[in-house]
Amino acid sequence: MISPMSDEKEERPMDFETALAELEAIVERMEGGEQTLDQTMQDFERGMELSQQCRKSLDGAQLKVEQLVRKYDQYDLEPVDTQAGIADSAADDA
Repeated sequence: MISPMSDEKEERPMDFETALAELEAIVERMEGGEQTLDQTMQDFERGMELSQQCRKSLDGAQLKVEQLVRKYDQYDLEPVDTQAGIADSAADDA
């Protein structure tokens, strides 16, 4: 007997640019203010998933850069504070 195919797709993480584009579209929809509460909550949940995925991609890229810099030992690395806000970096520039 042949078993029915599963409706669930094997989910692979999307690339950073695709995830970021979808996240930006969600933000625009939510900022529009024309969604129902249910739609907003669904978008919020999806946005959190995408945000986490983007963070993992960025963390992986940072790790790869650090590994390459150490491998070729050409640059001094300064620690990156991923928790610092934009306002903190703007204050440093002032």
